Amino acid sequence: MRAVFVTDQDAGTAGMAFGERPEPHASENDVVVRVRASGFTPGELTWPGTWTDRAGRDRTPSIPGHELAGVVDSLGYGTTGLTVGQRVFGLADWTRDGTLAELVAVEARNLAPLPADIDFTTGASLPISGLTAWQGLFDHGRLQAGQTVLVHGAAGGVGSVVSQLAREHGAHVIGTGRAADREAALDFGADEFLDLGGDDLGAVGLVDLVFDVIGGDVGARSAALVRPGGTLVTIAGPPEVRPAEAGAVFFVVEADRSQLAEIAARVRDGRLRTRIGAVHPLEDAVRAFNPVSRPTGKTIITIG
Repeated sequence: MRAVFVTDQDAGTAGMAFGERPEPHASENDVVVRVRASGFTPGELTWPGTWTDRAGRDRTPSIPGHELAGVVDSLGYGTTGLTVGQRVFGLADWTRDGTLAELVAVEARNLAPLPADIDFTTGASLPISGLTAWQGLFDHGRLQAGQTVLVHGAAGGVGSVVSQLAREHGAHVIGTGRAADREAALDFGADEFLDLGGDDLGAVGLVDLVFDVIGGDVGARSAALVRPGGTLVTIAGPPEVRPAEAGAVFFVVEADRSQLAEIAARVRDGRLRTRIGAVHPLEDAVRAFNPVSRPTGKTIITIG
């Protein structure tokens, strides 16, 4: 099959190649999906799981990419809940070959049915952004109606979904980002916008929940903005926050079929949009990992 693969961790994107790789086979409780569209995260090449398996053993050459939308091609022994020919979307495992390929083997529980009225490109843009937003707001942040949420990177792939879900839930949303992101952040649900390059972050006042995708100094300064009983949720790395300052949670997104279904339902009825940027064919995926300008939205790779 055709795929993008990496062989040298030190080489970064310079070590990526496009070519032929062996087709995967479905293990017990797996499905093999014929991928129609794939999303990726630019920082994947720094993740340990890109290079090693669950036991820490080298697994190169390995295929990156973890978000997919496609059609079930075959079922492994004992697999239930999905059928051959069914449209699906979801997350590939972090420590197995990924979705920048014509075929990928995935645990069936990591996938959800993709409704016929959601195209594959949109479906591939949903898993990481949608699940990260859902789990950060509701599983870890315990968001309640009437609360105030500060969303860093509110115009980005994750932040734009966070803003929409929080506003639907009855929260007041303050988005942050670069000055050029203002209109997009407001369009995706932020009630207010703060320019991290020019405005005073402290002017936000106290909030109930901070959703941080940036980390560093921005994440550290945000801890002081969380009112007692509130939470700072971050995907940027373990926060340097003392419990006395705020509740702080760092998490890595997990596959969840029921949550994927909730996200798809909101896309279908117009309550949720994803911000899709560039769309490239698989043979151009290496170039997509090295954009000449800052992406505005989720980059999607189409296959077949």
